[in-house]
Amino acid sequence: MSTGALHPPQPSPAKEQMRPALPPLSVAAIHDEIRNDIVMLRLRPGTRVSENELARRFGISRTPVREALFRLVEEGLVEVWPQRGTFITRISLSAVRRARFVREAMEVAILRRAAENGLSPGTFARLDEAIAEQEAARDDPARFTHADDAFHRAFADGIDVGNIWSVLEREKVQFDRLRFLSLPNVTPVATLIAQHKAMLAAVRAGDVAGAERATREHLSEVLKVADTLAATHAELIVNDI
Repeated sequence: MSTGALHPPQPSPAKEQMRPALPPLSVAAIHDEIRNDIVMLRLRPGTRVSENELARRFGISRTPVREALFRLVEEGLVEVWPQRGTFITRISLSAVRRARFVREAMEVAILRRAAENGLSPGTFARLDEAIAEQEAARDDPARFTHADDAFHRAFADGIDVGNIWSVLEREKVQFDRLRFLSLPNVTPVATLIAQHKAMLAAVRAGDVAGAERATREHLSEVLKVADTLAATHAELIVNDI
């Protein structure tokens, strides 16, 4: 009888080949993940990005990574310098102001209609849940940002124009980067939650003018601290106004 160490049976090559492989990520999924990293400042402005490193991260070839980066170039989040490389762009204050203008025009219209026509009980429940999540995420900027977006999107869905959210997402990305940078020390989370509650209260009451006023005040919050952030984070922000 053998006294050697016992070894677990090794799978046969045939069995190895039968294991289902995970489907490769789509260009859209890669784009969304990199974009989220940029907005949440996990990829900070000025960071050099490598197609090869991203391809290894996602377990795919360089081609879909290159396509995803091209989309991010179009959104103003990535820039390519010949002979130097690909970099995450700095936050543009002029782009932030343009984004705020577009977002205000669209969201004021959404809140006005919501106040005029009312919202379903289910939508009000979503809005209440989003505020509760924001209160629970006061010390977690990433979690708070997701709850913040869920709150605003619920209004659009509630008046059946949720499909325009993709337009807002594209336009507000620079705005979002500055917003995330301001949390929680420069822009108090308690202030944002109070503004959300004021917006919701006005819609519940059918107060059209109040809903518009609360929305405009809320969307001006980031601009109040833009110059301060540009002065303290000059390596991340370009004051191109």
